[in-house]
Amino acid sequence: GPRTPRPLRQHPALIALAFLAPALVALVVLRLAPAAVALWDSLFRTSLLGGTQFVGVGNYLDLATNPDFQNAVGVTLLFTILINPLQVATAFLLAVLYTRRAAGSRLWRSLVILPIAVPPAVSAVIWSVIYRPDGLANAFLDLFGIPAQPFLTSPQQSLASIMVLLSWIGVGYWMMFLIAGINDIPSSYYEAASLDGASGWRQLWTITFPLVRRPLAFVLVADTVSNLLVFAPVQILTKGGPEGSTNLLMYDIFTRAYTLGDLNTAQAEVVILVLITIAIVAVQFRLLKSED
Repeated sequence: GPRTPRPLRQHPALIALAFLAPALVALVVLRLAPAAVALWDSLFRTSLLGGTQFVGVGNYLDLATNPDFQNAVGVTLLFTILINPLQVATAFLLAVLYTRRAAGSRLWRSLVILPIAVPPAVSAVIWSVIYRPDGLANAFLDLFGIPAQPFLTSPQQSLASIMVLLSWIGVGYWMMFLIAGINDIPSSYYEAASLDGASGWRQLWTITFPLVRRPLAFVLVADTVSNLLVFAPVQILTKGGPEGSTNLLMYDIFTRAYTLGDLNTAQAEVVILVLITIAIVAVQFRLLKSED
Protein backbone atom coordinates (compact mmCIF):
# COMPACT_ATOMS: atom_id res chain seq x y z
CA GLY A 1 0.00 0.00 0.00
CA PRO A 2 0.98 3.68 -0.14
CA ARG A 3 3.60 4.87 2.33
CA THR A 4 2.27 6.84 5.29
CA PRO A 5 4.02 10.22 5.65
CA ARG A 6 6.09 10.54 8.80
CA PRO A 7 4.83 12.97 11.44
CA LEU A 8 6.49 16.38 11.35
CA ARG A 9 7.94 15.85 14.80
CA GLN A 10 10.11 13.12 13.33
CA HIS A 11 11.86 15.73 11.15
CA PRO A 12 13.67 17.92 13.75
CA ALA A 13 15.87 19.49 11.05
CA LEU A 14 12.81 20.83 9.21
CA ILE A 15 11.33 22.16 12.44
CA ALA A 16 14.59 23.91 13.33
CA LEU A 17 14.82 25.36 9.80
CA ALA A 18 11.27 26.69 10.05
CA PHE A 19 12.08 28.50 13.28
CA LEU A 20 15.35 29.83 11.88
CA ALA A 21 13.91 30.91 8.53
CA PRO A 22 12.88 34.48 9.54
CA ALA A 23 16.30 35.15 11.07
CA LEU A 24 18.10 33.65 8.07
CA VAL A 25 16.05 35.74 5.63
CA ALA A 26 16.75 38.88 7.67
CA LEU A 27 20.47 38.01 7.77
CA VAL A 28 20.64 37.59 4.00
CA VAL A 29 18.51 40.63 3.11
CA LEU A 30 19.85 43.07 5.71
CA ARG A 31 23.47 41.92 6.09
CA LEU A 32 24.89 39.60 3.48
CA ALA A 33 23.24 41.11 0.39
CA PRO A 34 24.25 44.74 1.21
CA ALA A 35 27.79 43.55 1.97
CA ALA A 36 27.97 41.81 -1.39
CA VAL A 37 26.65 44.92 -3.16
CA ALA A 38 29.19 47.12 -1.35
CA LEU A 39 32.04 44.80 -2.34
CA TRP A 40 30.89 44.71 -5.97
CA ASP A 41 30.38 48.49 -6.24
CA SER A 42 33.79 49.16 -4.69
CA LEU A 43 35.41 47.64 -7.78
CA PHE A 44 33.94 50.28 -10.11
CA ARG A 45 34.27 54.01 -10.59
CA THR A 46 31.52 56.30 -11.86
CA SER A 47 32.49 59.43 -13.76
CA LEU A 48 30.72 62.77 -13.58
CA LEU A 49 29.18 62.06 -16.99
CA GLY A 50 27.52 58.92 -15.67
CA GLY A 51 29.84 56.31 -17.16
CA THR A 52 30.92 53.36 -15.01
CA GLN A 53 34.36 51.78 -15.34
CA PHE A 54 35.79 48.68 -13.72
CA VAL A 55 38.90 49.67 -11.75
CA GLY A 56 39.47 46.61 -9.58
CA VAL A 57 41.31 47.66 -6.42
CA GLY A 58 41.81 51.19 -7.72
CA ASN A 59 39.46 52.70 -5.16
CA TYR A 60 41.29 50.93 -2.35
CA LEU A 61 44.64 52.22 -3.61
CA ASP A 62 43.25 55.76 -3.73
CA LEU A 63 42.07 55.44 -0.12
CA ALA A 64 45.49 54.16 0.98
CA THR A 65 47.08 57.45 -0.13
CA ASN A 66 44.21 59.71 0.98
CA PRO A 67 45.19 61.83 4.04
CA ASP A 68 41.58 62.18 5.22
CA PHE A 69 41.08 58.41 5.18
CA GLN A 70 44.39 57.80 6.93
CA ASN A 71 43.38 60.27 9.63
CA ALA A 72 39.94 58.62 9.96
CA VAL A 73 41.52 55.18 10.44
CA GLY A 74 43.91 56.53 13.07
CA VAL A 75 41.17 58.35 14.96
CA THR A 76 38.89 55.30 14.84
CA LEU A 77 41.57 52.93 16.14
CA LEU A 78 42.51 55.35 18.94
CA PHE A 79 38.84 55.80 19.79
CA THR A 80 38.30 52.02 19.89
CA ILE A 81 41.38 51.32 22.01
CA LEU A 82 40.34 53.90 24.60
CA ILE A 83 36.57 53.65 24.85
CA ASN A 84 36.00 49.90 24.83
CA PRO A 85 38.00 49.07 27.99
CA LEU A 86 36.58 52.19 29.66
CA GLN A 87 32.96 51.24 29.01
CA VAL A 88 33.31 47.52 29.75
CA ALA A 89 35.27 48.07 32.97
CA THR A 90 32.81 50.71 34.18
CA ALA A 91 29.81 48.53 33.31
CA PHE A 92 31.38 45.56 35.14
CA LEU A 93 32.17 47.54 38.29
CA LEU A 94 28.70 49.08 38.35
CA ALA A 95 27.13 45.66 37.83
CA VAL A 96 29.08 44.30 40.80
CA LEU A 97 28.14 47.31 42.92
CA TYR A 98 24.44 47.25 42.07
CA THR A 99 24.02 43.51 42.65
CA ARG A 100 24.99 44.01 46.28
CA ARG A 101 22.11 44.20 48.71
CA ALA A 102 22.63 47.80 49.72
CA ALA A 103 20.20 50.62 50.38
CA GLY A 104 19.39 52.57 47.23
CA SER A 105 21.13 50.18 44.83
CA ARG A 106 17.98 49.62 42.77
CA LEU A 107 17.37 53.35 42.49
CA TRP A 108 20.89 54.05 41.29
CA ARG A 109 20.71 51.11 38.91
CA SER A 110 17.56 52.59 37.35
CA LEU A 111 19.22 55.99 36.98
CA VAL A 112 22.21 54.43 35.18
CA ILE A 113 19.92 52.50 32.84
CA LEU A 114 17.67 55.52 32.15
CA PRO A 115 19.81 57.02 29.30
CA ILE A 116 19.10 53.88 27.23
CA ALA A 117 15.53 55.12 26.73
CA VAL A 118 16.81 58.32 25.11
CA PRO A 119 17.60 58.09 21.36
CA PRO A 120 21.30 58.77 20.56
CA ALA A 121 20.42 61.86 18.53
CA VAL A 122 18.48 63.33 21.46
CA SER A 123 21.35 62.49 23.82
CA ALA A 124 23.73 64.30 21.50
CA VAL A 125 21.54 67.41 21.57
CA ILE A 126 21.39 67.26 25.39
CA TRP A 127 25.16 67.02 25.64
CA SER A 128 25.63 69.83 23.14
CA VAL A 129 23.94 72.06 25.72
CA ILE A 130 26.02 70.57 28.56
CA TYR A 131 29.25 71.23 26.64
CA ARG A 132 28.44 74.86 25.84
CA PRO A 133 30.85 77.47 27.29
CA ASP A 134 28.09 78.49 29.73
CA GLY A 135 26.76 74.94 30.09
CA LEU A 136 26.47 72.51 32.97
CA ALA A 137 29.93 70.95 32.49
CA ASN A 138 31.81 74.23 32.93
CA ALA A 139 29.50 75.23 35.78
CA PHE A 140 30.43 71.99 37.56
CA LEU A 141 34.15 72.59 36.96
CA ASP A 142 33.80 76.12 38.30
CA LEU A 143 32.75 74.68 41.67
CA PHE A 144 36.30 73.29 42.00
CA GLY A 145 38.00 76.41 40.68
CA ILE A 146 38.81 74.84 37.30
CA PRO A 147 38.67 77.29 34.38
CA ALA A 148 36.13 76.81 31.58
CA GLN A 149 37.07 74.17 29.01
CA PRO A 150 36.41 74.26 25.24
CA PHE A 151 35.33 70.58 25.02
CA LEU A 152 33.90 70.10 21.51
CA THR A 153 35.80 73.03 19.97
CA SER A 154 39.22 71.74 21.06
CA PRO A 155 41.14 69.20 18.93
CA GLN A 156 42.61 67.80 22.15
CA GLN A 157 39.29 67.43 24.03
CA SER A 158 36.66 66.77 21.37
CA LEU A 159 37.24 63.01 21.04
CA ALA A 160 37.25 62.56 24.81
CA SER A 161 34.02 64.58 25.01
CA ILE A 162 32.40 62.21 22.49
CA MET A 163 33.59 59.25 24.58
CA VAL A 164 31.96 60.66 27.71
CA LEU A 165 28.67 61.08 25.84
CA LEU A 166 28.76 57.55 24.41
CA SER A 167 29.68 56.07 27.79
CA TRP A 168 26.75 57.89 29.38
CA ILE A 169 24.52 56.18 26.81
CA GLY A 170 26.12 52.75 26.66
CA VAL A 171 27.41 51.83 30.11
CA GLY A 172 23.93 51.22 31.54
CA TYR A 173 22.99 49.03 28.58
CA TRP A 174 26.03 46.76 28.90
CA MET A 175 25.65 46.75 32.67
CA MET A 176 22.30 44.95 32.35
CA PHE A 177 23.93 41.96 30.62
CA LEU A 178 26.61 41.73 33.30
CA ILE A 179 24.06 42.03 36.11
CA ALA A 180 22.21 39.06 34.61
CA GLY A 181 25.46 37.09 34.50
CA ILE A 182 26.38 37.95 38.09
CA ASN A 183 22.92 37.02 39.35
CA ASP A 184 23.36 33.55 37.85
CA ILE A 185 26.35 32.85 40.09
CA PRO A 186 25.25 30.61 43.02
CA SER A 187 25.40 32.47 46.32
CA SER A 188 26.90 29.37 47.96
CA TYR A 189 30.23 30.18 46.27
CA TYR A 190 30.42 33.52 48.04
CA GLU A 191 29.31 32.00 51.35
CA ALA A 192 32.05 29.39 51.15
CA ALA A 193 34.63 32.05 50.27
CA SER A 194 33.52 34.19 53.20
CA LEU A 195 33.92 31.25 55.57
CA ASP A 196 37.46 30.79 54.24
CA GLY A 197 38.20 34.43 55.04
CA ALA A 198 38.35 35.72 51.43
CA SER A 199 38.03 39.51 51.15
CA GLY A 200 35.57 41.24 48.84
CA TRP A 201 38.27 41.95 46.25
CA ARG A 202 39.46 38.34 46.46
CA GLN A 203 35.92 37.09 45.81
CA LEU A 204 35.56 39.51 42.93
CA TRP A 205 38.73 38.27 41.26
CA THR A 206 38.42 34.53 41.94
CA ILE A 207 34.64 34.03 41.74
CA THR A 208 32.77 36.85 40.02
CA PHE A 209 35.18 37.62 37.21
CA PRO A 210 35.82 34.01 36.06
CA LEU A 211 32.15 32.99 36.24
CA VAL A 212 30.93 36.07 34.35
CA ARG A 213 33.52 35.67 31.62
CA ARG A 214 31.07 34.62 28.92
CA PRO A 215 28.71 37.61 29.35
CA LEU A 216 31.80 39.81 29.62
CA ALA A 217 33.13 38.48 26.31
CA PHE A 218 29.77 39.15 24.64
CA VAL A 219 29.67 42.68 26.04
CA LEU A 220 33.21 43.43 24.86
CA VAL A 221 32.56 42.21 21.32
CA ALA A 222 29.15 43.89 21.00
CA ASP A 223 30.48 47.12 22.48
CA THR A 224 33.38 47.11 20.01
CA VAL A 225 31.07 46.70 17.02
CA SER A 226 28.72 49.36 18.36
CA ASN A 227 31.52 51.90 18.81
CA LEU A 228 32.95 51.24 15.36
CA LEU A 229 29.56 52.22 13.91
CA VAL A 230 29.18 55.52 15.81
CA PHE A 231 27.75 58.24 13.58
CA ALA A 232 24.90 60.37 15.00
CA PRO A 233 26.81 62.08 17.86
CA VAL A 234 29.66 63.02 15.53
CA GLN A 235 27.27 64.30 12.87
CA ILE A 236 25.33 66.43 15.36
CA LEU A 237 28.11 67.70 17.63
CA THR A 238 31.38 68.04 15.70
CA LYS A 239 30.93 67.01 12.05
CA GLY A 240 34.30 65.30 12.21
CA GLY A 241 36.13 68.34 13.58
CA PRO A 242 37.84 70.27 14.86
CA GLU A 243 40.79 69.56 12.56
CA GLY A 244 39.53 66.02 11.90
CA SER A 245 39.96 65.00 15.54
CA THR A 246 36.57 63.22 15.62
CA ASN A 247 36.43 62.08 12.01
CA LEU A 248 35.52 58.46 12.69
CA LEU A 249 35.26 56.02 9.79
CA MET A 250 31.45 55.95 9.74
CA TYR A 251 31.30 59.74 9.45
CA ASP A 252 34.05 59.72 6.80
CA ILE A 253 32.02 57.20 4.79
CA PHE A 254 28.95 59.43 5.05
CA THR A 255 30.95 62.49 3.95
CA ARG A 256 32.54 60.70 1.03
CA ALA A 257 29.25 59.23 -0.17
CA TYR A 258 26.77 62.08 0.32
CA THR A 259 28.89 65.24 0.46
CA LEU A 260 31.56 64.41 -2.12
CA GLY A 261 29.26 62.10 -4.12
CA ASP A 262 31.95 59.40 -4.46
CA LEU A 263 29.76 56.37 -3.79
CA ASN A 264 32.18 53.77 -5.13
CA THR A 265 35.08 54.87 -2.95
CA ALA A 266 32.69 55.09 0.01
CA GLN A 267 31.70 51.47 -0.63
CA ALA A 268 35.38 50.52 -0.61
CA GLU A 269 35.67 52.29 2.75
CA VAL A 270 32.70 50.27 4.01
CA VAL A 271 34.47 47.05 3.06
CA ILE A 272 37.61 48.20 4.88
CA LEU A 273 35.57 49.08 7.98
CA VAL A 274 34.00 45.60 7.94
CA LEU A 275 37.44 43.99 7.66
CA ILE A 276 38.78 46.11 10.54
CA THR A 277 35.77 45.12 12.65
CA ILE A 278 36.24 41.42 11.86
CA ALA A 279 39.96 41.62 12.66
CA ILE A 280 39.40 43.33 16.03
CA VAL A 281 36.60 40.95 17.02
CA ALA A 282 38.70 37.93 15.99
CA VAL A 283 41.55 39.12 18.21
CA GLN A 284 39.13 39.63 21.10
CA PHE A 285 37.69 36.14 20.67
CA ARG A 286 41.21 34.75 20.58
CA LEU A 287 42.18 36.52 23.79
CA LEU A 288 38.96 35.61 25.58
CA LYS A 289 38.81 32.01 24.37
CA SER A 290 38.65 29.50 27.17
CA GLU A 291 37.88 25.81 27.42
CA ASP A 292 34.38 24.85 28.52
